[in-house]
Amino acid sequence: MTTEAESTMAATEPASPDLARVAELAARIRENVSRVIVGKESIIEQTIVSLLAEGHILLDDVPGLGKTVLAKSLARSLGLSFRRIQFTPDLTPADVTGGNIYNQQSGAFEFRPGPLLAQLVLADEINRASPRTQSALLEAMEERQVTVDGETRPMDRPFLVVATQNPVELEGTFPLPEAQLDRFLLRLRLGYPSAEEEDGILARFERAQPLDTLEPVVEAAELLALSRAVEQVQVHERVRGYMVALVRATREEDAFELGASPRASLGLLRASRALAAIRGRSYVLPDDVQEMALVVLPHRLLLSSQSRLRSRSSEDILEGVIRRVPVPVEDPTPGGE
Repeated sequence: MTTEAESTMAATEPASPDLARVAELAARIRENVSRVIVGKESIIEQTIVSLLAEGHILLDDVPGLGKTVLAKSLARSLGLSFRRIQFTPDLTPADVTGGNIYNQQSGAFEFRPGPLLAQLVLADEINRASPRTQSALLEAMEERQVTVDGETRPMDRPFLVVATQNPVELEGTFPLPEAQLDRFLLRLRLGYPSAEEEDGILARFERAQPLDTLEPVVEAAELLALSRAVEQVQVHERVRGYMVALVRATREEDAFELGASPRASLGLLRASRALAAIRGRSYVLPDDVQEMALVVLPHRLLLSSQSRLRSRSSEDILEGVIRRVPVPVEDPTPGGE
């Protein structure tokens, strides 16, 4: 999309006050989290995208890179109820969702909510729990409700699961099945810091723990309102068609045994809208779609046996797919021709 087209869009479709508020909110959260996390601006922005799109995050990287600290910093920046679940092989579904406990005084069973019934849940080392316990999250992540002993209880909104896992340690772990991975809107990898960033980490944490001083910068009700405002971001039919073409291309790619699902298409739409709103626009660009595709799609793609033998990654193959799919060249702003 050309700069001229962007200027035309800005003149004809100004951002609503609600959307302008989204950009302001994102800047506040980014600044707050950056008091703890050194560098990683794009990662912080992507966590905010997931937050506004009401999607869940999988932080998938080696130990010691700050996955848990990032999740805690996000929780401290939001006025949401927060619980941490340390996943272990002996964790049961009832330990996660809660259960009915007999009260001797009242002579009746009472529901004791588990840590999952919070607004922001940190599922630490999620792949250490058994598949049965992992599956206890599925209903809550997809439908925002939990069912215990036949009774369904709605979750408080907003509801966000931030899960961490170590991709290199295999002993005592249970890889997440495709159905579970598909519930995460984004999979993020922090990566090692640069030398300058690592020096900044040492200086920042030398005498104090910045996480202890973080205060909330947004409340739950405001966050919900702004999540609804993101739905005002417009998607031209050519940009929407570009999203469909990208997703369908993953299903036709021989290097993938399993391509992205329609749930992935919806996730790409929501994430692209949120990214545009964070950056102060009321419309989605093809660039937004490409950027979000690299964190929305890879964990939903199953490599073929030949790709695995050649040690190819989903990300590398997806980048090739993105390069091959034609990008809309006409003005993709609403009403543009």
